[in-house]
Amino acid sequence: MIGAMAQLKISKAIQSAFELAKETRKNAHAPYSKFQVGAGLITSDGSVITGCNVENASYGGTVCAERIAIFKAVSDNQTKFTDIVVVTDAAEPAYPCAFCLQVMAEFFKPDTKIWVADLKNIHSVHKFKELLPIPFGPKQLANAKAEAKARAKRR
Repeated sequence: MIGAMAQLKISKAIQSAFELAKETRKNAHAPYSKFQVGAGLITSDGSVITGCNVENASYGGTVCAERIAIFKAVSDNQTKFTDIVVVTDAAEPAYPCAFCLQVMAEFFKPDTKIWVADLKNIHSVHKFKELLPIPFGPKQLANAKAEAKARAKRR
C-alpha cells in the first residue's frame, strides 16, 4: 500500500475520477447481489472513463465496473491508463476481483495506481504490481509462441 488514508495525496484528477465513479455507481445493474460498484479510469491524456457493474441472471455473464470502464476506453481507442478509482458502499472497501486484475494486466503498467474507496473517502492506493505481482499477459504469450516456433525448427 502506498499510503494510509491521512497520508494520501489526492490530486484533482483522482478526486474527479472518485466523484464520477460514485455517480456512475448509481447506474449499476445489481439486482442479485445488491452490491453496486463504480469505477473511474484515468487515461494517459487525463480523460476519465467510467463504468458500473452489470449483473446477469446467468452469473457468469456479470461484468464488473472496472472491466466495463476498460472495455469502454478500449472501444474508444484509449489503451493507456494511469489510475483507476473503485468505489463501493461496503464497510471495508472492495478491491478488484481476479477477472478484473487479469484484464488490467493486458493494459496496465506495473506502477498504474488502483485507488480503493467507499462513498465518503478514498481509503488506499496500490500499484497494480502489488495486487497482481506475477500477471499472465501478452509477454507470456509471445514467449510461448517463440518457444513453440523454436521447438518446431528443431524437429
